[in-house]
Amino acid sequence: MMNTISLEEPGRFAFKESPLPSDPTEGEALVRVRRIGVCGTDIHAFGGKQPFFSYPRILGHELGVEVLAVGAGVVHVRPGDKCSVEPYLNCGKCIACRRGKPNCCSVMRVLGVHTDGGMREQFLLPAAKLHASISLSYDQLALVETLAIGCHAVNRAHIAADEFALVIGAGPIGLATMQFAAEAGAKVIVLDVNQARIDFCKKDLRVPYAINAAVQSPVEELKRITGGDLPTTVFDATGNPKSMMMAFDYPAQGGRIVFVGLFQGDVTFNDPNFHRRELTLIASRNALPEDFQRIIRLIESGRIDTTPWITHRGSFIDVLSLFPLWTRPESGVIKAMIEV
Repeated sequence: MMNTISLEEPGRFAFKESPLPSDPTEGEALVRVRRIGVCGTDIHAFGGKQPFFSYPRILGHELGVEVLAVGAGVVHVRPGDKCSVEPYLNCGKCIACRRGKPNCCSVMRVLGVHTDGGMREQFLLPAAKLHASISLSYDQLALVETLAIGCHAVNRAHIAADEFALVIGAGPIGLATMQFAAEAGAKVIVLDVNQARIDFCKKDLRVPYAINAAVQSPVEELKRITGGDLPTTVFDATGNPKSMMMAFDYPAQGGRIVFVGLFQGDVTFNDPNFHRRELTLIASRNALPEDFQRIIRLIESGRIDTTPWITHRGSFIDVLSLFPLWTRPESGVIKAMIEV
């Protein structure tokens, strides 16, 4: 038997014993979960506000794992390897998969959202979803998926060096987007209403420009920072409908808006304003396998520093008591990490 934590309903976890998985079959791997990152998806599920979600569910899709066994035909990982998990289970057959976009597979199942995830000691998954590293820690491997969301969003925007890029929202997905916008050579501006998170961006991520929308006029500050031009790329990582609709006021003529966050509802905008500026609106969903591989290389080489990310930590046995605390804004959580 093994220990498992299940979210039985909004606001209620259960710690239980579950049967151990069977041996891996062809193309599968059996993994031992070592680290679980807590993300906004988990918090929304706990609060009953996560779209595409049903209960009970085993959460956990930001994972650092150890390979215990592999099935026939698996050659790129072997027992003992430390891996990050790409948690997007795609069909490989639909038009999106056939055209190289498995991140938006028409029958996508994401671990910890549409199907059970990693809040358990062991589980089976397709071995192709494992990305190994010789040198990274389990903490770093569990952060790769969060970073991949930002990496993919920046790739979707095709940022050029020295352009101004505004990132709205200084949560983990916003932070990841900032890191890859900076990696692409952009001059990054962060916009948030939480001064503590803004200070974190400036101090720990070295974001050069910041706007606190609670006390400053975003448009006026953006004009001041950009010399009157406004940013050419705007990322909204809030998943907040008001913020996403206000984002249409921020790009320069001919600019781009990338929606990284999402919510259950409709986005509306003023069409003349949209057409007059000839804006481009882009959705960004999940990430691609090559994003995971690139991020692992960047962390291994020291180009991406994950040191500031983990602000809170707890053991698997303490999740039931700690998780509700981590959901509170006053806790100051950037990223909580569960040790299994």
